[in-house]
Amino acid sequence: MGALDAVAARVAGGATVEFRPSGSSMVPLIRSRQLVTVTPVDPSKLEPGDIVLARVAGTVYLHLVSSLDPAKRRVQISNNRGRVNGWTGHDRVFGICVAVDGVPRAGAADKAVEAVNSRSLPDR
Repeated sequence: MGALDAVAARVAGGATVEFRPSGSSMVPLIRSRQLVTVTPVDPSKLEPGDIVLARVAGTVYLHLVSSLDPAKRRVQISNNRGRVNGWTGHDRVFGICVAVDGVPRAGAADKAVEAVNSRSLPDR
């Protein structure tokens, strides 16, 4: 189980979660270890450029929505360096990043569904 699986489970359960992902695939939007806030999302409201927590081919990513296929209720997920991770169904899009280091992401809150509780995960 990857580090983001626990976060995905909490968000899928309706929680808003703050955590510090590591890696450089989302620079400059998210730098390694920056505090991000992810809350449950209504996938039908997503647009290219939104940052989502989603499972693609068995792996959970905090990556960009790069394309939409509303007829098949799926989204394409990519990093911020041009690598496409693949397509995934709306049921595997758990949440949307609403803030990075406390700075709100424009328009993201309008796509969120109300969270049932909030909790920060401990630093690893």
